[in-house]
Amino acid sequence: MGPTASGKSAAAMALAARRPIEIVSVDSALVYRTMDIGTAKPSPDERARVPHHLIDLIDPAEAYSAARFVADARAAIDAVRERGRVPVLVGGTMLYFKALRDGLDEMPSADLAVRADIEREAATHGWDAMHRALAQVDPATAARLAPFDAQRISRALEVHRSSGRRLSDLQRGASSQGLSLFAISLEPSDRGVLHERIAGRFDAMLAAGFLDEVAALRARGDLDPRLPSMRCVGYRQAWDFLDGTIDRATMREQAIAATRQLAKRQITWLRSWSERTVVDSLAPDAIERVVDLATQFPPLQGEG
Repeated sequence: MGPTASGKSAAAMALAARRPIEIVSVDSALVYRTMDIGTAKPSPDERARVPHHLIDLIDPAEAYSAARFVADARAAIDAVRERGRVPVLVGGTMLYFKALRDGLDEMPSADLAVRADIEREAATHGWDAMHRALAQVDPATAARLAPFDAQRISRALEVHRSSGRRLSDLQRGASSQGLSLFAISLEPSDRGVLHERIAGRFDAMLAAGFLDEVAALRARGDLDPRLPSMRCVGYRQAWDFLDGTIDRATMREQAIAATRQLAKRQITWLRSWSERTVVDSLAPDAIERVVDLATQFPPLQGEG
């Protein structure tokens, strides 16, 4: 576990070189096909060396949920164990980790008519107003969501309007059995250094052709910036640049700022996860420490 740009993938690959593991991705962006550069997807060489699961599952026009993640992750974990290997969960989508650990209740199915009504209201009054509306009916959920988190505000309102139940109550009453996870968390001792890494990684993405990747997605004609896939950090800002609404320098600045905010939210989530072992992601021996800690997990003890 860890925030973006903390070195999770490198640590997992190092562990794979020494132990019989397969990697199960816990990343809500890596599920999308053809979104490779901006999501920092493992390279074909890395995926050839170590089996990776829950990557390239769906088209960017489709939606993915925490409930589907739990089902997919459980299936992948079982399959890895059947092969006599150890599943290692790697990623930074903390909601998915929580859903896997705590379980999920049966959520109401999507109500597209209610969702469309919410979108129209938001277009008229703004998402700040929708956040206030959510606070009136589900204050617990509203308290953990930012006023600009349109996707999650919309879903929480949709759940309440279609079922009469609060999302926070449904999540507290999780009925599906959770999993016990041995959690190692890569966390930076200096937030400023992490910010430098984030900026450097985005510049590397630009140099690798990220804008061409987004241009190809836009050229399909069936995607728009409101889709969950295009709300991924970097993609939304690149879309605006290609639309001509912002210049390149502003695009870069906004994308890096959005990624920093994502890292901040991830770290906040991690600090609420009491049963985790923290490794300073900036320590020179961070990868070695992760490998050593992971090998203390019973299924990895004594392996060659």
